[in-house]
Amino acid sequence: MQSIKKKINSAFEGLKTMFGYRNVMAVPRLVKAVISVGTGSFKDKKKNEVVVDRLAKITGQKAVSRSAKKSIASFKTRQGDPIGFQVTLRGARMMGFLDKLINVAFPRTKDFRGISSKSVDEMGNLTIGIREHTIFPETSDEDLKDVFGMAVTVVTTADNKKEATAFFKHIGFPFRKTEVERIRK
Repeated sequence: MQSIKKKINSAFEGLKTMFGYRNVMAVPRLVKAVISVGTGSFKDKKKNEVVVDRLAKITGQKAVSRSAKKSIASFKTRQGDPIGFQVTLRGARMMGFLDKLINVAFPRTKDFRGISSKSVDEMGNLTIGIREHTIFPETSDEDLKDVFGMAVTVVTTADNKKEATAFFKHIGFPFRKTEVERIRK
């Protein structure tokens, strides 16, 4: 199993013929990974503490509280109430998290068939929704009553969706095979 850092370093050789890169600096790079959890308007402070604790265990960094921008009566939220938590990873922590996500968490996901290519937006960023945080090995399986989902956004310097998708495939993100690819093989 090759680490994600080695795959990123070999991205120039793998992608230069496909996109005509002449310089190593033209290849897309990973900028940051943003992990966010929406908790809504939990009245129970202990549930928020559980989310913060588990996010810290999974990412290796303390989560920042995100508050409501305006009051919405039907959701029973007031301006300034905590409604979610977010962690932004860069550098070595980002590489470690993405390596763990690709090689450990995705294989532990129930009925995982790959990431949809629609998850990559036009600006070259990948957003993945994870339904259960229990796919990460740091979380204890004993406390299954407080299961929450999260969104992982991987930001790159890619110019468009095609370049970003090829870059993500090269570094090891498991994309879903389309019907056309399945018929060819």
